[in-house]
Amino acid sequence: MIDADEVYRRAAEPNPPVLLDVRWALGDPDGEKHYRDGHLPGAVYVDLDTELAGPHEPLAGRHPLPSPRQLQAAARRWGINAGTTVVVYDNSGGLAAARAWWLLRWGGLDDVRLLDGGLASWRAAGFAEASGSARPRAAGDVVLDGGHLPVLTADEAAALPRTGTLLDARAGERYRGEVEPVDPRAGHIPGAISKPTGENLQGGIPYFKSADELRERFADVRGPVGVYCGSGVTAAHQIAALAVAGIDAALYPGSWSAWSSDPSRPAATGPSPAGSVPAGASPREEQP
Repeated sequence: MIDADEVYRRAAEPNPPVLLDVRWALGDPDGEKHYRDGHLPGAVYVDLDTELAGPHEPLAGRHPLPSPRQLQAAARRWGINAGTTVVVYDNSGGLAAARAWWLLRWGGLDDVRLLDGGLASWRAAGFAEASGSARPRAAGDVVLDGGHLPVLTADEAAALPRTGTLLDARAGERYRGEVEPVDPRAGHIPGAISKPTGENLQGGIPYFKSADELRERFADVRGPVGVYCGSGVTAAHQIAALAVAGIDAALYPGSWSAWSSDPSRPAATGPSPAGSVPAGASPREEQP
């Protein structure tokens, strides 16, 4: 994490951090317009759908991981060099920006920070904003190769509840299967525990909860930890919150959008991890 005061101070230094604005929300296609209306001075807009996700493939989910080559090309467009500090933010408490934080670290960049509180914290501090669009001073030269953070396949996510903890970061009503606004089926992966991402944040300005509060929130987490959400975006926010609490976690990139698209995968419903699973599970589903 980094706070608005430190970003403001470091922006005036000879080697300022690269600022990335990741304005995105499910059902809101106007992230770039919101960025042009007001953003941190010098921040470059990042399109989550096209720059923080790879091409759509069958059963890969709505936001598959980009290849390291694709991510490296984008990072260079944003002006990132080897050894650059990168600060990512949005206007939703980091729910979208955490995707950039996770991807760049997965790619091999060490110094990536989430602006705690996002644009709201910058405004609350009284700092000036810019409008229009900003461009990097020059193209970057960073080299990214991927694989620096752990990920789970669908089979690994299915097996994890037997040896550790699989967290579902979506809203509780989607976990329980009461509603499903975008994916093929409602419910959750059998054995997953509901931990809605929004509960990582405080009220008002959406700062992350303190480390002590997050350790209490995740006190029931045991063994190896994996996280999924709808399409692998807000799950990265959960991984950041777990990191604040001192817990390492792997991401299931395809998340529910990939799982629910595969008719051979079971969908549990209800408030408990085991939930209610329809009869007629395939042999793969019944294997330990």
